[in-house]
Amino acid sequence: MNLFAKSKVHPMTSEPVVPLSPDRQAQRDHALELLRAGVGDPGVDFRDDQWNVIDSLVNRREKVLLVQRTGWGKSAVYFIAAKLLREQGRGPTLIVSPLLALMRNQVMAGKRMGLRIGALHSGTNEHFDTFVQMIENDKVDVLLVAPERFANQRFLDRLLPLVLEKTGLLVVDEAHCISDWGHDFRPDYQRLANIIQQLPPNSPLLATTATANNRVVEDVQRQLGNVRVSRGALIRENLSLQTLSTMSATERLAWLAGTIPRLPGRGIVYTLTRHDAERVAAWLIARGINAHAYHSDIVTSDHDDSTDAKMSLEETFTSGDLKVLVATTALGMGYDNPEIRFVIHYQSPGSIIAYYQQVGRAGRGRDGALGVLMSGPEDSEIHQSFRTGSLPTGADVIDILNALGAVDGATSTQLMGSVNIPKGRLDHALRYLSVQRPAPVVRDDRVWRRTPVRWRKDYVEQRDDLIALRESEWQEMQRYRRLAPGCQMHFLLQALDDPNPPERCGRCENCRGKPVMGVELDPDLLHLAHRHSGQVAADVISPRIQVPKDALPIYGFATRISPERRAEPGRTLGRWGDDSWGGRAALGKHNGAFDDDVIEAAATFITRQWKPAPALTWVTCVPSRRHPHLVPELARKLAGLLDLPYVNAIAKVRDTEPQKVQENSVHQCRNLDGAFEIVAAPNTGAVLLVDDLVDSGWTFTILALLLRQAGSGPVLPFALATTKTRDG
Repeated sequence: MNLFAKSKVHPMTSEPVVPLSPDRQAQRDHALELLRAGVGDPGVDFRDDQWNVIDSLVNRREKVLLVQRTGWGKSAVYFIAAKLLREQGRGPTLIVSPLLALMRNQVMAGKRMGLRIGALHSGTNEHFDTFVQMIENDKVDVLLVAPERFANQRFLDRLLPLVLEKTGLLVVDEAHCISDWGHDFRPDYQRLANIIQQLPPNSPLLATTATANNRVVEDVQRQLGNVRVSRGALIRENLSLQTLSTMSATERLAWLAGTIPRLPGRGIVYTLTRHDAERVAAWLIARGINAHAYHSDIVTSDHDDSTDAKMSLEETFTSGDLKVLVATTALGMGYDNPEIRFVIHYQSPGSIIAYYQQVGRAGRGRDGALGVLMSGPEDSEIHQSFRTGSLPTGADVIDILNALGAVDGATSTQLMGSVNIPKGRLDHALRYLSVQRPAPVVRDDRVWRRTPVRWRKDYVEQRDDLIALRESEWQEMQRYRRLAPGCQMHFLLQALDDPNPPERCGRCENCRGKPVMGVELDPDLLHLAHRHSGQVAADVISPRIQVPKDALPIYGFATRISPERRAEPGRTLGRWGDDSWGGRAALGKHNGAFDDDVIEAAATFITRQWKPAPALTWVTCVPSRRHPHLVPELARKLAGLLDLPYVNAIAKVRDTEPQKVQENSVHQCRNLDGAFEIVAAPNTGAVLLVDDLVDSGWTFTILALLLRQAGSGPVLPFALATTKTRDG
C-alpha cells in the first residue's frame, strides 16, 4: 500500500428519505449555492447531516450540539444558517468562540457567502462604539465575540442587550470548553448558561465541537438545556499512524532530520513548549529544511507583533513556501489546512482527545497522510506541571477570599502582594470563582471584590477531580503509545466514544504489520544533533525593566528600572536536567562541583556563540550561604578560561527562602530585599555575573542594580542552566 496514494472518495451527501417540498427544495438548493461560494468549489456537495442541521436551525428553531471531526464543515453550517435566517428577516448571528485569531479562513468563507461579519476582541476595543452603532443600524449579519467578553461590564451593559434583542442564532463554537471535563475548559464559558436563558424561546442555538467524548457531551447538554445531538464518524480514512518508543532529544532530532526530507508536501511538528519549538526549528533549518517555530509569543524579522507574525507564518505555510511549522498548541483549535501531509509529535500530548485533534490536522485532503507520535523522558514532568500549574488549590482559594475580605477591592496585581500565587494561577482562580453560582467574588472593571457568599469546599473538590481525570487521560495516552497488536485508529476512536469505530483502519503500523516510516537513526545525524543540542539549548535571560510596587522597601529602588541600571540580556548554557549541558549541570550541583568539561563548554559558548557586547572585563558571581563554594569556584575557573580577573564583589548578608517556593514577582522580590551587599569596589567595565541556575531572573536583576549603583559597568548575567517553568 502506498502511504501517499490518493484515497478512495466516499460520497458525503445524505439525501432525506422523505422528498422535500418545492419551497424547502429551493431553500436547500440555495444553501448549496452558498456552500459552493464559501469554499470556492462549484462541485462540492453537502456532507452527511450538514443540510439536516441547517434545516433544524433555520426552519424548526432547534437547539443542536454538533459533534463532527475538524474539517467536516461545522463553520459552513452556521454561516449558511446565518445567511438564510437573515434572508427571512431574522436578526444577526452571535458566535462565541475562543479562536477569533484563528478563524480567518472561516470568516473569509462567510464573506464569500455575502455575510457582513464583525469580530469583537481585545484588539478592537477602540471600535466598541462603532460596533454598537452597527448593531443598532442592522449593519452586521454575524458578530464574533470571545467568551471573555461576557466578563466585560461595558459589553454586558451596552452591546449584549442589543444583540440578544435581535439575535437570530446563537453559536457556541468549541463547545467542549464549557465542560469542566473538556480538554480546554475555560471558566468564562460558564457564563453562557445565563445568556442562553435570556434568549427568546424560539431562538435556535448551535453548539459545535470536534473533540468531545460521551462525558463531555452529557455535561454540555446539561448546561445548554434540551439540545439535540448530531454526531458523526470521527475516522480519518487518509491518515496512517505510527508510534516510536521513548527517545532522547538527540535521537528525536536525528530522526526528524533523516525523515522529513523524504516526506512529500508540508507538515507540522508539535512540541509541548515554546523553547522546544524554537530548538527543533533551529535544528531543521540547520539541516537545510525550510522550517519555522510557531508559538503564542512568536515574532519574525518582518513582524514584531505576535498576532501578525502568526498570520504571516500561516499564509507562508499555506502557500507552500514553508515545509514545516514547529508548533505548540498555539496552532490548535480552528486551524484548517487540507494540504497538510504529515503531523509529527516531538513530545506526547496529555490526552487522546488532544492527540486526535492535533494529528487530525493531516489527511483532510484526498491524498494520504502520516501521523507519527514520538515521546521523550521529559514528557511526564511537563504534563505534571501543566495539570497542576493553573488550577487553584484549596489554600489558594482561602488565601484569595481572605485577602479580598480584608480590603475594599483589589486588582489581581495588587493581590499578588497578599497571596503567594503565580499570576496565571491567580487570574484563573479569580475567573473560576466569579462564574460560580452564587459567586464569592465579582469583578468591577479591573477590581475584584468579595461578596457575602461563603466559601464552599466544592470550589476545590472539583480541582482534585479534574487533576485525577487529567492523570487518567495521561495514562490512557501511554496505553495508546504502548499499544502492541491493536489498530491505533480504532483505539483513538473508541477513546472518543465514536458510535461505530471500525475494528481495523488498514493503514496504521499495526494493521500493516510493519512501520509506516523507517526508525533507523543515521550515526552522522546523531553526532550532529548532539553537538547542535549543546549549541542551541541556551535561553536568553531577558532583563527585567520594572520592580513591583513596594516590593523592595529596604533597597528602595524606583519602580521603573532605567536603562543604565538594568541588566543586559544574559544567557544560559542549557535547560536544567536536559540531555545536554543542562543535565550535566544538574549532576554537578548534586555532586557539589561542576566538571571541567561543563565549565569549558560554558567558556566556549560565551566566546564563540554569545560573544557578549560590550566586551567583558571582569567576572563576579551570585553568592550563596547554603553552598558557599560551589558557584564561586565555577566563576573563578570560568574567569581563568576567559582570561579575565575574578572579583568577589558581592556578599549575601542574610538567609533567604529558596526562590523556587516564591511563586510571583512580589514575593520573589521581597524574599531578596536587603539580602545582598556590594563588598568590593567593582570594575567600571562590563562584568559577567555568574550563577549556576536561573528561574525568575530577579536575583540577577537586583544584583545588577546594586552593581551599577556601586559604579560597575554593564552587567551581563550568565547561568549554566535555567529552571524556568516550561510552558506552551
